[in-house]
Amino acid sequence: MTPGELGPLSTAIRVAWVMLSAGLVLAFFRLVRGPSLPDRVVALDLTATLVVGMIAVDAIASHQPVILDAAIVVSLVAFVGTVAFAHYVEKRGSE
Repeated sequence: MTPGELGPLSTAIRVAWVMLSAGLVLAFFRLVRGPSLPDRVVALDLTATLVVGMIAVDAIASHQPVILDAAIVVSLVAFVGTVAFAHYVEKRGSE
């Protein structure tokens, strides 16, 4: 199969890009619109998750598994951010 041909993997990669891009646009919309701080944080966490998915799809498409290291770093930073926000909300509610 030549690189220009559409195989099942190429089709799946294109569909994944479209779906992840649509989700990213919707997450950015929620990030901007709010209405509350928790909504924005959840949208930011979703954005990070979608970026990890995009990095994974790119790693599959380019046959470069080394790129997955970046996905691991992004997911760890997003996790730490979510935990920090949960800690902040818990402290704010108890005062």
